[in-house]
Amino acid sequence: MTKVGGTIFIIILMAVLFFLNWYVYQGVKTVLPTHFLPTGKIIYWIVAAGISLWIGFTFFTIMQEGKITTSSQKSLNLFLTISVTQLSVILILFGEDIFRSMSSLFSYFTSSETGSNMPSRRKFVSQLAFTLAAIPFTGFVYGIFKGKYDFRTIRKTVYFKDLPEAFDGFTITQLSDIHAGSFTDFDAVKRGADLAVAQQSDLFVFTGDLVNHKADEIDPMLSSFAQIKAPFGQFSILGNHDYGDYTSWSSPEAKKANFESLKDKHKKLGYDLLLDESRLIEKDGQKIRLLGVENWGVGFHAKGDLEKSLENVDHTEFKILLSHDPSHWDEQVKKHPKNIHLTLSGHTHGMQFGIETPIIRWSPAQYRYPNWAGLAEDAGKFLYVNRGFGFHAFSGRVGIWPEITVIELRRG
Repeated sequence: MTKVGGTIFIIILMAVLFFLNWYVYQGVKTVLPTHFLPTGKIIYWIVAAGISLWIGFTFFTIMQEGKITTSSQKSLNLFLTISVTQLSVILILFGEDIFRSMSSLFSYFTSSETGSNMPSRRKFVSQLAFTLAAIPFTGFVYGIFKGKYDFRTIRKTVYFKDLPEAFDGFTITQLSDIHAGSFTDFDAVKRGADLAVAQQSDLFVFTGDLVNHKADEIDPMLSSFAQIKAPFGQFSILGNHDYGDYTSWSSPEAKKANFESLKDKHKKLGYDLLLDESRLIEKDGQKIRLLGVENWGVGFHAKGDLEKSLENVDHTEFKILLSHDPSHWDEQVKKHPKNIHLTLSGHTHGMQFGIETPIIRWSPAQYRYPNWAGLAEDAGKFLYVNRGFGFHAFSGRVGIWPEITVIELRRG
């Protein structure tokens, strides 16, 4: 972002924060006792101004440093928690304002009285707004302190008519988006890795974003993830964060050295890193093909070369592709003439925020990615999007929990 663009962004951000604080204050002054209102107003605006300036400084620092640090994450947590809570309050107050405006308009045309006919804001509505806003506030607090380590195992069974018989019941454990640089509780990370080990799957795959910026971020957790073993091997690919593009480097050589170090970390973890290539997985004399590409995504890196990974791969082979960004499946994979049966991706994190119930399934991620989490199918070709093991920017998870995926392949 340019200096001018950054300045404009900060100005707009501060204006938005002021609007949110002003609108919420309309409800605050309704519920405050009359005798406390002058003091309460001063306290409210001092606190609001202090938090807004802290948030503005955080975004300025991120733009200056070119990366999100652990310290910045704390400020972003505060920003998101307060903003979502405020929006919840405003939603109720805005509904009341529409009603008040309509009532005033009706009175204007039907009453002979002069002057303002705008009804006063009702204390009960403001109390209701703040009470309901406690729900998202509590959710964010939980997500920041506990939810980001609330690892869940999600199992999916996928059926294929042409799956080789030997692989009927074959299981794959998938992790994605570890984002090692975000973690501070390494014991919690080990509990998540232990959960992946406990699945005892036939094959293990990791679908990119091992780190946030630098290769050494994974060092404190190498032993935790290196314990994950599978009879048919451990395989991995790169994600957009693994190239070191989101931080500053002293020289091009330093960036290149970091990238080489990151590839070496995959070896230390016991992962076979697939860089636009494939491997044959053999069982009882039958085979399936595992493909892995570098990152390819709409709006991100388009380094991956699907054609290269398919070299010497027969059309009739059963194929599983590891590709970090699910937009690759939408743009290239599902249309490819060499039928790729199953694609395993990550990248979206489900935006680390949303609602997933049997009735309601929503996340802001859906406005960017048509397939943002879980299983998708198109003409017999399947995509599974892992919700991510770690977190980034917002160091928490609300409703979209960290995931260990177990895919079972079935013939039928």
